[in-house]
Amino acid sequence: MHTTSIDPADDLETVARKGGKLRRMAVRIPTYMADIRENPAWLPMFLLARTIPARKVHWLTARRSNGAIEKLPTLFKGVDHTSAVAALRRDGIFPELTLPETITREIASFASATPCFGNFDRKIEFQASDHRAAEQEWGKPILSGHHFERALDCPAVRTVQRDPVLSEIARCYLGAQARLITTRVWWSFPTRASEADRSLASLDKFHFDLDDWRMLKFFFYLVDVDEGTGPHVYVRGSHNKRRIKHQLTLLVGHPAHEILDFYGKDSVTTLTGAAGFGFVEDPFGFHMGTVATTKPRLMMEVGFGVSKPSRRRFHGEPVLR
Repeated sequence: MHTTSIDPADDLETVARKGGKLRRMAVRIPTYMADIRENPAWLPMFLLARTIPARKVHWLTARRSNGAIEKLPTLFKGVDHTSAVAALRRDGIFPELTLPETITREIASFASATPCFGNFDRKIEFQASDHRAAEQEWGKPILSGHHFERALDCPAVRTVQRDPVLSEIARCYLGAQARLITTRVWWSFPTRASEADRSLASLDKFHFDLDDWRMLKFFFYLVDVDEGTGPHVYVRGSHNKRRIKHQLTLLVGHPAHEILDFYGKDSVTTLTGAAGFGFVEDPFGFHMGTVATTKPRLMMEVGFGVSKPSRRRFHGEPVLR
């Protein structure tokens, strides 16, 4: 595993062309409306949870976890959940999780053999090995391939999402109310994609997540990930510190120069590692996935929150026009 500081290229997100932010918001309106219809409590969360004062108040409702996991079987032997929680509170990230090789191989084999859906579009269905052929068939770049609910057909995926160490880290950090709210397995493909496509896939743009008042996300690489495989990037400390400008806007994504100027380049960490490498982060901190340039990245996410989970968001599927 490697975590290294990066110096993003000058054009990483200096793109903010006139009207671009409004277009990105417009694309998400159907998703927002679906969330409000399913759970009206989502709207005040969406409006207020981006502000530090409101978040601090909500954190006061966290109940202490009284669970004991010492005798429960786990995939993550040797991981001290108290150390993980301490790192999360300090940095917003704990990059010391490793999946067993057998579990990693089982999920990767499943994802290779199971068709995925390109660019969140269920009409674009293909196996990862047929990515180039799918792009030719549909006549456009395909940046991502999500397995959505099919991921739960893999026993190894279900084993990971139920692991007691992950649950206890979430309960100790978020409070005893923590519950499973997302499980995703998806591919990121090397291709030439537009800014709009990258934005929809949350790639190459620093942003924070607002799916719940309090969240944790566990990520696992299912293939070897180096600089050319689209590694994840996180800004340490940005989960509990926020520029006023970034609290008083409905946008969750911001230009790289704003993030680097405020938090410093030394706070930006790129996470690379062998297949099975994992980490957990508070997604309210600024982060981004980078575009794969040399080979596809296969990744798994298990997310915990404290509110009623959305049926759609459980697999990360947006509502598109």
